[in-house]
Amino acid sequence: MRPSLTVIGAGPGGYQAAVRAAQLGASVNLVEAAGVGGTCLHWGCIPTKTLQASALALMNARRLGEFGIKLEGSPSPDLGAIMARKDQVVGLQAAGLEKLFQAHGIRLVKGRGRLLRPDLVAVELAGGGVEELPSDRVILATGSRPAGLPRLIRDGQYILNSDDALSLREIPRSLCIVGGGVVGCELAGILAALGSQVTIVEALDRLLPIPSLDAEVSKLLLREMKKQRVTVHTSRVVSQVERDGQGLLLTLGPPPLLEPPASAPPLRIKADKVLVSVGRALNSAGLGLAEAGVALDQRGAVAVDEYLQTTAPGVLALGDLLGPGRPMLAHLAGAEGLLAAANALGGRQAMDYRVVPAAVFTMPEVAWVGLSPQQAQDQGLAAASAVFPFRLLGKSQAMGEIAGQAKLVYEPGSGRLLGAHLIGPHASDLIHECALALKLGATVADIAHTIHAHPTLSEALHQAAEAALGQCPHLPPETGARR
Repeated sequence: MRPSLTVIGAGPGGYQAAVRAAQLGASVNLVEAAGVGGTCLHWGCIPTKTLQASALALMNARRLGEFGIKLEGSPSPDLGAIMARKDQVVGLQAAGLEKLFQAHGIRLVKGRGRLLRPDLVAVELAGGGVEELPSDRVILATGSRPAGLPRLIRDGQYILNSDDALSLREIPRSLCIVGGGVVGCELAGILAALGSQVTIVEALDRLLPIPSLDAEVSKLLLREMKKQRVTVHTSRVVSQVERDGQGLLLTLGPPPLLEPPASAPPLRIKADKVLVSVGRALNSAGLGLAEAGVALDQRGAVAVDEYLQTTAPGVLALGDLLGPGRPMLAHLAGAEGLLAAANALGGRQAMDYRVVPAAVFTMPEVAWVGLSPQQAQDQGLAAASAVFPFRLLGKSQAMGEIAGQAKLVYEPGSGRLLGAHLIGPHASDLIHECALALKLGATVADIAHTIHAHPTLSEALHQAAEAALGQCPHLPPETGARR
């Protein structure tokens, strides 16, 4: 008899778990309350990248003269058409997923699922009624939603979250983004390109304040955002909000528990709208966790072991539901989904979090994998860095995309690669050479002695590796490329 498995949540982790379980011979129910593909497809990865593609197209159109192309008139955004294209891309992807489920014999159950017991799921069906699904195993993959702030309660008109930003009907003349993390920085670049006057307010002392990301990348990103006319206030929070007939008046003060510097009095800025982008809240309520014996950790996230097994027998969990102690990334959830499905059906494989690449689709892009220099130092590791700027590449010059650099973090002596940090064109694609190198335990010599095609952007990694060996043929001596 085929084992039965129910997956609650059809985001990247949940649907890949369902597909892998079907491939392994299970009878699979996939329960989804909203849209297949989850936050990633409907309110995250795909719609933001589709909007970014339109923003980049507009930016490039404005630069056509640099490439010897004449254009009559000034290009301008048609927000309705941009949003329609975004909806079309999302719709095509969602339809493709549903066909994929049908091909694998996965039953899609549209409704809100909860555990009655570890082996029984109840679904409040979208069309009304309740269906109970007996299951040998259950995988929880309900993801997360935008978090809010007490002082900035979302109203969908003046105070928005990231979901609202993906359905704007008009481009705000001025926009304050509260939070300079991944989502805040991506949306800042998009909306600034479309014509909004954007201000970012970040409580910490840099953009993208992520421990695994090299702080130098944050400095370079700040420089590029200033070129895009994005105003950035770090080490600031919104301490007061007043509404007038023309929008909002915000008072920016120091973060709690920090004394303001004498030279940094409170600031007052105006904005038509405020977009709150301060992280994610877990979708763990209403799942019947306590009743089924699924424990939460101190952060309120579902507690799992290295095999993604919860404290309830036969119930596994993955993705954002596991909380911010792990990277909250769609591709990581997908990897967890494949592993959880295999383990649910008799496997015994531990999840490995050592090599998880990350990318931010700012302009230019940011990507990294492995340790930052600071993390290496904190772990007591000897570490050095080598840098190569994109502006020295022929391909970058030909493309007109010269901002940024590639930095490799490595162990002196052995040359073992410890991490990589990129800011520049197509950084999100280039990072995977470094991810594979880390996975295989490669050295900077291995990268340097691998012939890279010319002219390509990947030569930045090749030249950085040569710089680590002190032999970069495209850098003058004593340039400080090795640090």
